[in-house]
Amino acid sequence: MTLAPAQTAWFAETFSLIADNVEQAVLGKRHVVELVLATAVAGGHVLLEDFPGTGKTALARAIAQTIAGTNSRIQFTPDLLPGDVTGITVYDQKRGEFEFHSGPVFANIVLADEINRASPKTQSSLLEVMEEGQVTVDGVTRKVGDPFLVIATQNPIEQGGTYRLPEAQLDRFMIKTSVGYPDEAATLRILQGVANPRRDLSAVASTDTIVAMTDLARGVYVNPLVSDYVMRLVDATRRASEVRLGVSVRGAIALSRLAMAWAAAHGRAYATPDDVRELAVPALAHRLVLEPEAEFDGVTAVAVIGQILLDVAAPRENGAA
Repeated sequence: MTLAPAQTAWFAETFSLIADNVEQAVLGKRHVVELVLATAVAGGHVLLEDFPGTGKTALARAIAQTIAGTNSRIQFTPDLLPGDVTGITVYDQKRGEFEFHSGPVFANIVLADEINRASPKTQSSLLEVMEEGQVTVDGVTRKVGDPFLVIATQNPIEQGGTYRLPEAQLDRFMIKTSVGYPDEAATLRILQGVANPRRDLSAVASTDTIVAMTDLARGVYVNPLVSDYVMRLVDATRRASEVRLGVSVRGAIALSRLAMAWAAAHGRAYATPDDVRELAVPALAHRLVLEPEAEFDGVTAVAVIGQILLDVAAPRENGAA
């Protein structure tokens, strides 16, 4: 199924309307807002590595309010248990039966704050729900709802007492990005009270709207040449001398799906090589495991992806059917 012109126009208009509303709480970060929204529409999850006080919580809250969805915040700490995330089964003596008490993961937008401060066992409680949108507790599987977006954060400067996210966990995040500090103009507007991250935003869409947009994004046309380009980029990460572990098949699929959502968000019914190039760093860099020697020499995963984008030739066609 390919998108009709009317469907493409509705998608782009609705996407822009949602982004405009969210940007009221996160001033001057249009690209980040659009990137997170595209990830949500593509059915992925977001890892934000950023300094404290840059608006990560405000972003998650604003998205939930904009789509009239539910949101929750989980403060990951060393003593957090898996049941604190997914929920637990409790025996009700009066009724003589077990009753499930759902955890905070049962929400449309889940903010996993400082996820790397929890133990690996607790971190692993998110693996199933991020991949399949369901939670299994005591042998019973329960769906968490649709749409479902995990926005996890970690602090890049405070590493004491943290646990590095395992590769399996990182691979389940469609993108890794950062909000960053606002520029001078946005900061001035915040200080003047134009933007209040704690104020309630009016909903301009619904959770059903996001579900409908997700279905439409799957109809975006991906030219075989564009798919081949994604494949060659991924293969280049596996052959790079600085890389010990390259991008997985899941990563290639994530980049393709994100490019489809990104194309629809910008009013096109087809993905282009430029979409892939623009999204390659946030979608692929966090999936690389570098060789220790390369890390010692100051090589970064972002730099490796940047060099690969220079080395791997993009298709000359724009990707249209």
